[in-house]
Amino acid sequence: MKTPTNSAKNNCLVAESLLADITPGALAVAFLSEQVIFAQGDKEGAVFYIQEGAVRLTVTSRFGKQATLSVLSAGAFFGDGGLAGQSLRMKSATAMTDCKLFQIDNQAMMEALHSKSSLSDLFVRHLVARNIRYHRALVEQLFDPSDKRLARVLLLHAHFGEKGAPEMVVAKISQRDLAKMADISPHHVGSLMKDFRKAGFVTNGKSGLQIHASLVSVVLRS
Repeated sequence: MKTPTNSAKNNCLVAESLLADITPGALAVAFLSEQVIFAQGDKEGAVFYIQEGAVRLTVTSRFGKQATLSVLSAGAFFGDGGLAGQSLRMKSATAMTDCKLFQIDNQAMMEALHSKSSLSDLFVRHLVARNIRYHRALVEQLFDPSDKRLARVLLLHAHFGEKGAPEMVVAKISQRDLAKMADISPHHVGSLMKDFRKAGFVTNGKSGLQIHASLVSVVLRS
């Protein structure tokens, strides 16, 4: 696994310290792998911050089709729609691994953002980065071929480029989940993964799926 950079570590420590000082209103909570944190349509009420673990955000259409919006790791906020006036959750959040989170009441979070400039700066940077990521994902879905989309999903899962290691190992993930994230069929995912293994972009190890930095060449291919 990649080792967080000093900058990333410092940001996490600052955020955790600031959030821990929110009393009353902030609560340390834990979720087991595959446990639903909140579901689409639930009433808004709290913002979450990831201390440890990974969280998957999904949205389901009125026709029942589900799509993965993002895979989040330590240092990320989510569930903040209530701060913008939303009354119901617009997406679902599920723990991909065992997770430790901060759960902050919306009112307490609003007061903290107004009174703590350091927390406000961190939160704004998070929102801007998230908007850029969603915009990039939309462009990719519209214009990129399936192998590029799958490669990006794998690199995103491994947090490539965020923490500086040339090779990354990710926990086991099903072809069905990969298919949802890349918006391709599970059968096509299986075929592409075989091609990636043959090319040496990914390998199976005892600790999980190893993603090699060379997979970036698929994304950069013109």
